[in-house]
This record gives sequence, C-alpha cells and structure tokens, in this order.
Amino acid sequence: MNRRMFTGREMTLSLPPFTRAVVWLLAINTGIFLLLALLSRVMPDTVIEVIRWFGLSPAAVMHGLVWQLVTYSFLHLAFMHWFGNMLGLWMFGSSFETSWGSRRFLELYFAGVLGGALFSVLLAYTRVLGSPAGVTIGASGGVYAVLMAFGMVYAENEIMLIPFPFRIKAKYFVAILIVVTVFFSLDERGGTNYLAHLGGLLFGYLYVKFGRRGLTQGVSERYFNLRNSYYRWKRRRAARKFEVYMRKHDRVVSFDDQGNYLGPEDAKKKGNGEGRSPWVN
Repeated sequence: MNRRMFTGREMTLSLPPFTRAVVWLLAINTGIFLLLALLSRVMPDTVIEVIRWFGLSPAAVMHGLVWQLVTYSFLHLAFMHWFGNMLGLWMFGSSFETSWGSRRFLELYFAGVLGGALFSVLLAYTRVLGSPAGVTIGASGGVYAVLMAFGMVYAENEIMLIPFPFRIKAKYFVAILIVVTVFFSLDERGGTNYLAHLGGLLFGYLYVKFGRRGLTQGVSERYFNLRNSYYRWKRRRAARKFEVYMRKHDRVVSFDDQGNYLGPEDAKKKGNGEGRSPWVN
C-alpha cells in the first residue's frame, strides 16, 4: 500500500516518514513479536502462559485481568498478522502523527485498542458474536481506528494497493474494509479477533467525530471548568455567610454575584444597578 503524491502534472510515488510515536509502537510490537517467536522454539509453554495472561479473554477481563484490554494489542504470533498490522500502522499512522501530533495520534490509536477490546467483551457476553472463552491478540483494533480516521479525514486522497495496479479513494477503501470485516465477524472462524476490528473502526469514527481536539485537552478543560465553578460557588457561599455574620454585629458589607467584596462606593452603584464586579476569576 502506498500513497501517490501529485505535483502539477507529474505523478510520483512516496513513502511516509517514520514519525516518533509510530516508531515506538513499531519497535515495541516488533520486539515482543521476536521474543515470542524465540520463546516458541525454546519454551513453548511460556508463550501459552503469556497469551493466557496478556491476551484478551472476555472471561478473564470480567474476573479482574483488566490490563488485557490494552496488553493484547502488543501480542502477535503469526508473521503476516504482525507484518500487516505494522505496515498499516506505518503507512497510515504517520500521516496523522505528522498533521495531528504524537499525543493526539496516540489517543486515536489507543482509543481503537481499548474500544476494540470493550466491543469484543460486550458482544461476547451478549452471546451475539464471539465467546467469553475466546482469546484475541494483535494491534488490529488500533490500526483499524487509524484506517477509519484516515478514510474520514483524507476521504478524497487516493491510495495505491500494491501489488494491484490501480488506485482507490480512501473513503472507498475504508468502506470495503468495513464490509470485509463485518463478513468475517459473522463467520464463526472469525471469532473475537474480527470483533476487535469492528470496535476499532467504531471508536476511530467516534474519535474523529467527537474528539478531534484531543481527549486529553477536552478532559483537562472539563476538569478545570468544574474546579473553577466549585471555587466560585465556595466564594459566593462564604461571602453570604460573612454578610450574615456582619449584620449580626450591626455592620453592613456587600459582595457582588461572584463573591467579590464591594467597597462603599461600589455597593451604592450596585444598588442603583450601575456597578460591575472589580474582578472576576
């Protein structure tokens, strides 16, 4: 898979750069893949235990092994499974990291990883698809979230599918991908692996639709808004208590609606509807 870049009438092929977060994800996944490949030859039982403890099993998650919701994404056993995921991560993930930055790209990727895992667990226990005893491994949830986002943000961009000698718009590529994924999800042989793909597609869509400013930034803004609202409420409450206390001692003090103290002149203006708070936090 490769993107074609157009400069005037000249058409050239170009490969995406190796951006920082993509490189780290490639390195971690590749290192674990090679380690498991080595262990499978010398200590095969250890590989089974690693998959049992760190692969995604809905039954195990419901019994407290919640780290599996993330750790499953770093495990690959088959070469083509690892190679396909890493190729997709590099080819499409680098575009997002270049334009969105590392933090937001990682948010998108792990939204797909976690969303794919939750989707798998949910459907496994509703008995609609999959089984609570099934095990899912691989980074497909995160990669499919990136693919969905690519199809939405760069919908009109054309990609070339190597070795096939034709180009296709990103939005059509993602549409075909969704159809194929749904088909395999309905196939018993697909198991919960393809449910993670579907979950990744869904959460990739939700992230682009509602979280493009960045989840971290959105949560941070929400936290500080709530914190500031709480402090303003405390200040107004303390101001009212102080006014009552001073009236009991035959003294009158005034505060504005924000809990800020008003001097005698400001208090008169407030009474006439002309005053404004000297400062508001």
